Amino acid sequence: MVHLNDVIFIDNLPSIDLHGYDRETARVAINDFINDNYKMKNNIFCIVHGIGSGVLRTTTNETLRKNKKVIDFKTFYYNQGSTIVEIKID
Repeated sequence: MVHLNDVIFIDNLPSIDLHGYDRETARVAINDFINDNYKMKNNIFCIVHGIGSGVLRTTTNETLRKNKKVIDFKTFYYNQGSTIVEIKID
């Protein structure tokens, strides 16, 4: 099983692009994406929120903090507009 600190390349990870979303739509989409990856047993995935004014990044971080399936998350080192997420798989 891959862990968050082992991720170097994100191109092969499942990802969701939130460009153009508002806060509430992004929050719902993130939680749905977490549930979908949980069902498919993908413990690592990527959320692309962009850099911009930081609204989507803040929404992403708040949503991930509140979700009980999320173990850890961090901004991807090589792309500040992406967040890598690790969830627990039963």
